[in-house]
Amino acid sequence: MTRTADPYQWLESLDGADARAWVGERNERARAALEGDARFPELKRAILANLRDTRQIPYVSEHDGWLYNFHQDETQPRGVYRRIRPASYREGRQDWHTVLDIDAIAHDEGADWYLEGVSHYTLEPELCLVSLTPGGSDATVTREYHLGEGRFVDDGFAFPLGKSHIAWQDRDTLLVCPGWEGAELTGAGYPATVWRARRGEAPECLFQAPADSMMVAAWRFLCPERGHWDMLEVSDSFYARRHARIVDSGEPVFLPLPGRAEVLAWIDGDLIIKLAEHWQADGQRFAPGSLLAVEGEALREGRHRVQCLIAPDAHSSVESVETTRSAIVVNLLSNVQSRLVGFRRVEGRWQGFALPTPEHGVIEFVDQPWNSDALYYSYCDFLVPSGLYRLQIGDDAPQCLRSQPAAFDAAPFVCEQWHAVADDGTAIPYFIVMPRQREAGVPLPTLLYGYGGFEVPMLPYYVENFGPHWLEKGGAFVVANIRGGGEFGPAWHQAAQGVNKPVSFEDFAAVARDLAARGVTDARHLAIEGGSNGGLLVAASLVRHPELFRAVVCEVPLTDMLRYTRLLAGASWVDEYGDPDEAGDRAALAAYSPYHHVSDNAAGYPSVFLTTSAQDDRVHPAHARKMAARLEEAGADVLFFETRDGGHGGNAGQEATAADLARVLVFLYRTLFDPS
Repeated sequence: MTRTADPYQWLESLDGADARAWVGERNERARAALEGDARFPELKRAILANLRDTRQIPYVSEHDGWLYNFHQDETQPRGVYRRIRPASYREGRQDWHTVLDIDAIAHDEGADWYLEGVSHYTLEPELCLVSLTPGGSDATVTREYHLGEGRFVDDGFAFPLGKSHIAWQDRDTLLVCPGWEGAELTGAGYPATVWRARRGEAPECLFQAPADSMMVAAWRFLCPERGHWDMLEVSDSFYARRHARIVDSGEPVFLPLPGRAEVLAWIDGDLIIKLAEHWQADGQRFAPGSLLAVEGEALREGRHRVQCLIAPDAHSSVESVETTRSAIVVNLLSNVQSRLVGFRRVEGRWQGFALPTPEHGVIEFVDQPWNSDALYYSYCDFLVPSGLYRLQIGDDAPQCLRSQPAAFDAAPFVCEQWHAVADDGTAIPYFIVMPRQREAGVPLPTLLYGYGGFEVPMLPYYVENFGPHWLEKGGAFVVANIRGGGEFGPAWHQAAQGVNKPVSFEDFAAVARDLAARGVTDARHLAIEGGSNGGLLVAASLVRHPELFRAVVCEVPLTDMLRYTRLLAGASWVDEYGDPDEAGDRAALAAYSPYHHVSDNAAGYPSVFLTTSAQDDRVHPAHARKMAARLEEAGADVLFFETRDGGHGGNAGQEATAADLARVLVFLYRTLFDPS
């Protein structure tokens, strides 16, 4: 049943008094139900203590003999950017030097600043661009800062609030794609122009994208032996891109690369690209998911010289790539677990070589210091705490610099990878973490998490909070690797893209049914959770299969798929979901849009907890608001909570992070553990 009227469109207002009053009333209701629960204060304290545990790994980036880290604690809730010498870090000493104090800047300027990022100028890394976000939004202001002097540079580079893309070209020159008010923006609200800004000179426009593009970006690749390569990327849509080299004159020279390709690196004159479509070049045919080395100068001349580094298979995908001074290092997912593969240039060809890799779990690249063969990465799995490793290419084994303390005793639990069978017979993998010993026939309170979009894989991670506050209380935790994600490359994603998006919803339902069929849990003891596109997933699951679940945690979701392109950054996701202004796509979107498919009698629905942020300038908070209002109208058991800060990614400090998770846990306890 599809509703065409939209009686709650007024909740799309970000500053209307009626919308603010509606949010305030529901926030009070959620606080009373969740923060008023006797378990909330202790949960929040325990989570906050874990976040602030001084034994947690301070992840670092290395620049010119210093290790830099962003740190928050109870005395610095907004955080400080600090540095330490490598020898002190390895010895576990705490002689950190603060070089950037966000709390002090926010206080001095009377602004709600949080740190979005620090971009060092590679060749003189004490010079950097600091991006500050108000309340955790995607939009930032960017200013030039000198870390050694601990101050913003007098008359330095400074850019107003916007979703801009800004990168160093040299010490006195930036590549600027302006996203602030008054700049040329695309229909999706992202930058449409590329400028070269030289210190003390008027900026020069290098390129303007067509009006129907999604965004532009520009940056500089550096190579010790080959100098630099300035790249321009025009995103015609979310996945379709055109690439150009910006030559020294500033002119962009477009390159004969396929439209669905991602440029990941430049090394020894070669661009390293990952394909998402078939490509015929250099007398060869390359499949989607391939990782290729393409000679840059040949491209500039309209020719192709291509070497395939990794060809895809049904069980693997390229997760990420780093280049060192002499090598390409690939983080390859095999059956949703990591292994590292290296390549060196030998007699003009890239040749693979073995790299030491842990047997199970997941690797995430942390840093690659300039002009070195060192690589920092983290490793963990669901029951193994994270470790920070430094790998020197050519050494026999990586060096473990730090290990995160265990947050709970993992011995009573087991992690396994199982498979459900989708409606079309496809095997859908998922990870389950549960007690080793459990009573037969007794369903476990189980939380099932999913995402299923944008070719983003759901990977194992250490459950430092869900361990003590979920597993130790008798629960099971499940992560589903449904189609739409990136666990097995482009084909896995594209199977649930566009009009096929409901494939991911049905894969998720298949995992829920498989858990019940194996006797792990049942519908009265199963909760589902997801955020952003994962929020769409669980909202759609709620209205399509309410009989499968007892509770739903739906965070910063998309729910109105007929108006999503008109709300904030929604127009940029047409490639993923389809265009509601196109008749065929609109019919497909209308067939599953959660907001439009809430039953008129939802009293039998699972309990729902919807969350969003007033500072979310990516997914409009109206998606969660309108869904909550519609569920209320239909008689569902629903709680809604909207934070003031945090934005889409929850960047609002440790106190807010702890409170957010504590509310979710109380909601899950009340629905799955408490007698009813």
